[in-house]
Amino acid sequence: MRRALLLIDVINDFMHPNGKNYYPGYTSVLNCIREVLELARDANWTIVHVREKHYRDHHKDYEFEKLPLHCMQDSWDIEWAEGIQVLPGEYEITKRRYSAFFETDLNLLLREKSIEQVVVVGVKTHVCVRATVQDAFGWGYRPLVIKEAVGSNHAHLHEASLEDIQRYMGQVISLDEFRALITNGSKGG
Repeated sequence: MRRALLLIDVINDFMHPNGKNYYPGYTSVLNCIREVLELARDANWTIVHVREKHYRDHHKDYEFEKLPLHCMQDSWDIEWAEGIQVLPGEYEITKRRYSAFFETDLNLLLREKSIEQVVVVGVKTHVCVRATVQDAFGWGYRPLVIKEAVGSNHAHLHEASLEDIQRYMGQVISLDEFRALITNGSKGG
């Protein structure tokens, strides 16, 4: 099965202690994401870094009716978190809504690469991760989430989202199970 790793919002706004949306639990999530990224690189998977970015002086951005201003273009907030960088041959996708698929070219990229399964890591489990997984399922991919490599500042919503993903949309596995998947020679994208 051809797989791609999708890193969702692994940026300063969420992952750095000075970020507006930082949550202390994200430190261990980031450490797990770094390991997953290295393993996926070693397996020659397609790597897609996805980040939220909003335009300055765009007063009709619907998201800001629900949330305060965040992840503004050209800000420190949207820089990749420490230890995360886009290497040559990897891809960057910018999103303005929760799902990495909504109004982006992610689906086209994955189709061109003949990807069958997306492994999703990042934040927030109950918002952007879940929305991306739901859309991946809708487009016919087989979503897989590594539970230690996703996080939320709302534990009950994190757990409920993981349960929904497992029950209705894909698989939720542990980091140990992911290591075994990689070790067993999973084919890259």
